[in-house]
Amino acid sequence: MSDVQTYSSDVAFTPAVKAIQTRKGSREGYADVEQRGGWRTEIDEKLAGFLAETNSFYLATATADGQPYIQHRGGPKGFLRPLDAQTLAFADFGGNRQMLSTGNLATNDRVTLFLMDYPRRERLKVLGHARVLDARERPEMIPQVLPAGFKPTQVERIFVIDVLSYDWNCSQFITPRYTAEEVETAVAPLRQRIAELEQKLAGTSR
Repeated sequence: MSDVQTYSSDVAFTPAVKAIQTRKGSREGYADVEQRGGWRTEIDEKLAGFLAETNSFYLATATADGQPYIQHRGGPKGFLRPLDAQTLAFADFGGNRQMLSTGNLATNDRVTLFLMDYPRRERLKVLGHARVLDARERPEMIPQVLPAGFKPTQVERIFVIDVLSYDWNCSQFITPRYTAEEVETAVAPLRQRIAELEQKLAGTSR
């Protein structure tokens, strides 16, 4: 499939997809989105802010013959970073060394990133092309992608994603989930209030 498209969403809405949308009655709605500019192609403040709070996403690649593979990537908040208005990047460290995503990208550079914000019930998909750089050959890029708490020598590779388009999905059927840190932040004022009330009760019971 060529990247020459009429609309930015055409990277996902292929002729086959549009044909099914037409049969199922949803094509008109998506055509309206296309006429209004389609999916976004440049990283704006909303996306940058979303990424700054993101500590996890799923990376989809495919083999040369099209077999999909999905891998979870995690790290400190903000580890997936914008380099410019159309480029994302993240540092890659030593793992189980299956090298599936890296190997797939050597023959098929198409990727999709799927990101979830469970507490806010937001989901985002980013489509583009990716390349994997050897960190030893590109040491000047390490400071741009190095998460806090990590040493430059720990970075083995740098994934660079050229964004073609991205789209925010609806929140339907997303069940809110919270990390232990988020739960603790939410209940901290309650703990403080309970402590204050217990202190007052202790004083009145004397």
